[in-house]
Amino acid sequence: MKQKVVKLLSRESRKLKKSEIEKIIEVPQNSDFGDYAFPCFPLVSIFKRNPEQIAQDLAKKLQKKLPREIEKIEVAGAYINFFVNKKILAKDVIKKAIDKNYGKGNYRARVMVEFSQANTHKAFHIGHIRGTSLGESLARILEFNGINVVRANYQGDAGMHVAKWLWCYQKYHKKQKLRKDESWIAEIYVDAVRRLTKDKTKGLQVEVDEINRKLEKAKNKKLMSLWKKTRKLSLDVFETIYRDLNTKFDVYFFERSMEKQGKQIAFELLKKGIAKKSEGAVVMDFEKQGLGVLVLLRKDGTVLYSAKDIALAEKKFKKYKIDSSIYVVGNEQNLYMKQLFKTLELMKLKQASNCKHITYGLVRLPTGKMSSRTGENILYSDFKKEIMDFAKKRIKQREPGLKKQELDKRALAVGISAIKYSMLKQDSKKSFIFIKKDALNFEGNSGPYLQYSYARASSILRKLKGIKLSKKLITEVNPYEFKLLKKISEFPEIINKAYTNLDPSLIANYSYQLAQIFNEFYHVCPVIKAENQQFRVDIVKAFKNVLGNCLNLLGIEVLERM
Repeated sequence: MKQKVVKLLSRESRKLKKSEIEKIIEVPQNSDFGDYAFPCFPLVSIFKRNPEQIAQDLAKKLQKKLPREIEKIEVAGAYINFFVNKKILAKDVIKKAIDKNYGKGNYRARVMVEFSQANTHKAFHIGHIRGTSLGESLARILEFNGINVVRANYQGDAGMHVAKWLWCYQKYHKKQKLRKDESWIAEIYVDAVRRLTKDKTKGLQVEVDEINRKLEKAKNKKLMSLWKKTRKLSLDVFETIYRDLNTKFDVYFFERSMEKQGKQIAFELLKKGIAKKSEGAVVMDFEKQGLGVLVLLRKDGTVLYSAKDIALAEKKFKKYKIDSSIYVVGNEQNLYMKQLFKTLELMKLKQASNCKHITYGLVRLPTGKMSSRTGENILYSDFKKEIMDFAKKRIKQREPGLKKQELDKRALAVGISAIKYSMLKQDSKKSFIFIKKDALNFEGNSGPYLQYSYARASSILRKLKGIKLSKKLITEVNPYEFKLLKKISEFPEIINKAYTNLDPSLIANYSYQLAQIFNEFYHVCPVIKAENQQFRVDIVKAFKNVLGNCLNLLGIEVLERM
C-alpha cells in the first residue's frame, strides 16, 4: 500500500525521486489523519509556493488518478493524508502473508559472516553470547534475502593466552585430570593471569614466552600433545553451547593454521616498505592517519593475531570465492579493525573495500557480575543455569503439572529467547544492562512474550480443527483487524531495511509491535464464534507466519505451546 502512495506521488511531485518520497512519508499515530501522510515542505523549493498551497494543488491532481487501493485523500495544512481501501488491503495482505515466502528478498551475492570467535583455553562469556546471537541473526537475514551465506568462526587456538594456560597447568595443576568443563578450563586461565600479575620480577612471564615459542615451532611432542587434548576439550564445550544457541558454522578457521602465512605476509610487507621495524618488532605505522601502530611480529619473531588476520582475509576471498566479508567483532576492537582494513588496502587486496565491521557493545548486569569462579567474566554455563532456573519458575506458575523433560526443554527455549532478544532488540553498538526479570517477562518487551504470542495464535488454530468455517465474504474490516493487517503489511519493508542496514534490532522491535497489536485483536475479536470466521482465521494464520519468520530471523525457537 505504501508503494502505491509513493508511485502516485512520484508522478506529480516531479523532481523528488521515489526513494526520497519513501523517506518523507509518515504513518500518523492517529488513524483519523489517514494511514499515510505526505508533508509538502520539501516541495517548497521546487514549486516556489507555501506548503499549504502546494498540498491543496497537489491533492486536486492526485484526486483524479486515485488507484482503487486508495479510498480517499484529505488535506490538513501542509499534509496530504491518504486513506487506504481496507477491504482491498485485507485481501491483498492475507493472500501474500500466508505464503511462507512472504517478504523474502531476491539479492544475489556470496557473503561470509565471521562471528563468535571464542578462544580455546578461556571462558565462553556473555559477550560471546551477544556476538554469536548477532552474527547468527545477520546470517539468517542475509539468507532470507537470497544471499548465499558462509558462516565462519575464527577461533584463537594459539597465542599468548594458550601459552599461559599450558604453563599454569603444567606448573601448578598437573595432578588434576583434564576435564571437558567450562568452569575448570576458565579456572586454570584465571589462575595463570593471577600468578603472572603478582610476579614482580617477571620471571614467570619468561617461562610463558618460552612455551609460546615452543608452540609456534611445534617440535616439543609432550607440549603439543597437551595442547591438542586441551584444545579439543575447549572446542567440544563450545559446540554444546552453539547447539543451545541454535547456531551453526560452515567453516572453522583457527589461528594456528594462519601462523606460517601470517609471518610470510609480515616479512613481505616489510620488504616492500609497507611495514617497518620498530624496536625489533615488525609494525604497521598508522600514526599519520590517526590510527596508531599495529604490531605484526613481536621482537622475538613470534607472530601476532594481526598478521594472522591478514592471512585469513586473503584466504577468505581466494578459497571461498566470496563477494564480501562481514566481521562481527566487539567495540573494543574498533581501532584494530580500522588498522586491519587499512593494511589490506595498502596491500592492494582487491576486495579490501568489501570488508565490513559490525560492532557490538558490552553486556553488563545490575550487580556487575554473577556468581562465577572466574572473578571477572560471567561464564555461559553459570548464566544459562541462572536463566533456566528463573524460566522454570515462571513456566511452572502457568502449567504446574508439566513433566521434567518438557519443562527443561521449554525452559531452555524460553531462557535462550530471553537472552537473545534482550541483546538483539538493542542498538548493537551500545552497551546495555541485562536485567533477568525484564528479559523473562511474559507480558513485556521480551523474547518469551513473543514466543507466548506465537503459541497463542497456534492455540487458536488448534481449537479450529474439525470445525467447518463459514466462507462469508468480507463485508467490513474493523479497526482492530485493520491495524493488525496493516502492521503485517509492513513486514517486507522491515526485512529490506534490516538487510540494507545489517540491523536485527529493526526486526526485533517490529516483532514486539506486531505481537502487541495481535494481543489487542485477540482480546476484542473472537475467532471461533465470529460471523466472518474464515477472515479472522486467515488473519491469525498471517500473523503466525510473519511472527514465526521474525523469530526465526532472530534465531529464536518458536513454541507451539507455552
